[in-house]
Amino acid sequence: MNNNLMKLKTPYELSQEIAAHAKARRKGLKLTQKQLAERSGVSLGSLKRFEQTGEISLSSLLKIAMVLDCLGDFDRLFVKKEYSSIEEVIHERNQ
Repeated sequence: MNNNLMKLKTPYELSQEIAAHAKARRKGLKLTQKQLAERSGVSLGSLKRFEQTGEISLSSLLKIAMVLDCLGDFDRLFVKKEYSSIEEVIHERNQ
């Protein structure tokens, strides 16, 4: 079976992982949920729900990412990768 197919996660799994990463980042910055909510303009309830369930609106997620200094990570979302050589394509397919 193709390795890329084996690495695919469900939307639920991805949302849980994103929430866990955001929570870890928040804690790493020594921010409480209340502080992050205030700085981001996202309600405390929405932030708590996000950290527990992974559910949040895109707008709120972007606000949180901005405070956590991760907004730039969204620049790569939905961007088609460009290759500079056929070797890069072959290497990626073999990964």
